[in-house]
Amino acid sequence: MRRKDFPILNQKIAGKNLIYLDTAASAQKPQVVINAIQNYYQQNNANIHRGIHTLSERATQAFEQARKVIQKFINAQHDYEIIFTSGATESINLAACSLGRLLEAGDEIIVSTLEHHSNIVPWQMVCEQVGMQLRVIPLLEEGVLDLKAYAELFNNRTRLVALCHVSHVLGTINPIKEMIEMAHQHHAAVLIDGAQAVSHLPVDVQDLDCDFYAFSGQKLYGPSGIGVLYGKSSWLKKMPPYKTGGGMIRRVSFAKTEYADLPAKFEAGTPHISGAIGLGAAVEFVQEVGFTEIMQHENELMSYLLEQLKQLTAAQVLKASRPQKGVVSIIIPEVHPHDIATILNNDAIAVRAGNHCAMPLMERLGASATLRISLGMYNNQQEIDQLIVSLKEGLKLFQRGGNV
Repeated sequence: MRRKDFPILNQKIAGKNLIYLDTAASAQKPQVVINAIQNYYQQNNANIHRGIHTLSERATQAFEQARKVIQKFINAQHDYEIIFTSGATESINLAACSLGRLLEAGDEIIVSTLEHHSNIVPWQMVCEQVGMQLRVIPLLEEGVLDLKAYAELFNNRTRLVALCHVSHVLGTINPIKEMIEMAHQHHAAVLIDGAQAVSHLPVDVQDLDCDFYAFSGQKLYGPSGIGVLYGKSSWLKKMPPYKTGGGMIRRVSFAKTEYADLPAKFEAGTPHISGAIGLGAAVEFVQEVGFTEIMQHENELMSYLLEQLKQLTAAQVLKASRPQKGVVSIIIPEVHPHDIATILNNDAIAVRAGNHCAMPLMERLGASATLRISLGMYNNQQEIDQLIVSLKEGLKLFQRGGNV
């Protein structure tokens, strides 16, 4: 679907057509995104907000238009609730560092077993610095979070829940609307890591009623080095700045500094201007294609992938809720995923092998690493067929070597 829009997929590697199945790490970019970035550097390259010359005004307009595009994309109430960052990792760190200054010793934060390290470590640091406790939602054998245990984690010291929308390892879709509602009943704020969700399904932050929502550009068919933190204005207004410097101030004296209004308060220094513009173009591209078409295509492809993987009797597909979004992880006993990924790379098939920055989840699954296959709108059934052929051939090598 829309494969022709992604120029990188036209190439051959070692004489074979590239098959890219690592979208969960970084999606490929459509030509419109590349054009938007190129146009900025060729026509409008200048710093924003502080210049009065034509190039600066053009750049500022394009930058702020991207903010409005993203606001509408996730249905934020105000454009100033969209904070540009370097990615989901910085978005979560921004929230953690800033909120940490509003919390007290003895307070508690809830995270889940499914989280990426980027949604664990920042909260651990806050807990260590402030004297708080980190509590963890366990994972059931079915690959879903234990909601009964989640409900029992709350008490009158719970201040925040940090939770992924979609697991980047299992593809599990968490029932975040229900979990957000439960947290709010206990007067706890909720941050959602949406890095693996926004390219696969529509997100409406007002309907979800989350307090924060973080995501990255590179997983949404946009540039790397750009991301978004959505925050309810009621929270952003009382949170202290995360970074300081030019652009985030109203007035500076040696006696006192007054901070700028939102969103500038959280966007110190020269931002990733081309990245924001490219992300805006990526969002417009996804909206043009439409989530109805994207979801139908990806759901059919995921079902086909899971069915075809049944041919690999030596492979264990890790359990997850159905439908899965975007990713499937497999384990092949006695064969390290890196070895399989290397063999697949020889056939120009790009997948990811490792712990995927999810060591606590790997420990829960009893694995040190998995082979992760992740899909995008540009993948097709023929690529999955070739993946299965290559996996079968690769496994034969290990069988001959006596390792399987």
